[in-house]
Amino acid sequence: MFNLILFGPPGSGKGTQSDRLVEKYGLIHLSTGNLLRSEIAEKTPLGIEAKNFMDKGQLVPDEVVIGMIDNSLEQHREAKGFLFDGFPRTANQAKALDKLLHLKKTAIHSVLALDVSEDELVKRLLERGKTSGRSDDTSEDVIRKRFAVYQQETTAVADHYKALHRFKTVPGEGSVEDISNALSAQIDKVLERQREEEEAFD
Repeated sequence: MFNLILFGPPGSGKGTQSDRLVEKYGLIHLSTGNLLRSEIAEKTPLGIEAKNFMDKGQLVPDEVVIGMIDNSLEQHREAKGFLFDGFPRTANQAKALDKLLHLKKTAIHSVLALDVSEDELVKRLLERGKTSGRSDDTSEDVIRKRFAVYQQETTAVADHYKALHRFKTVPGEGSVEDISNALSAQIDKVLERQREEEEAFD
């Protein structure tokens, strides 16, 4: 099994790259936003609990989100691996995820972050704002604030995985194809190392 976390600030093209990686490597795309929505729609116990918090304007606690991820891992036991999108956002979430994956006898094998300059993101999102209908894509101030929040949120998670030698930044500027190739090159290296380790154990 191969598990990947993909990071990227708003406007980095993370959605496009996630789709390509999921298709290329046969991974299950695990987006916590989608998980929350489907658990709430299906009125599962975790979904009902999450909705109670959201209705009060509170954040859904980590243990509830981890519970949903656990359910998803159980449903896809035969999966080749998972691409985690939008999670973990804090060092505590990263530790909780590591613990859960350890129980499943697997781990996060690679954390890749798309590196795009703030000015480039502002340019892309303002361009997107002309057609997306999203109000948060039309104000440069709001975009820069979103970028600052992203930086603050992901620093602790990046540091956590850097300490485990699993974190790499990948240039997020250039053609979709170039970025895709750069991400694949990093993933292939990790997969190759996994293969070598498995062969050494055989």
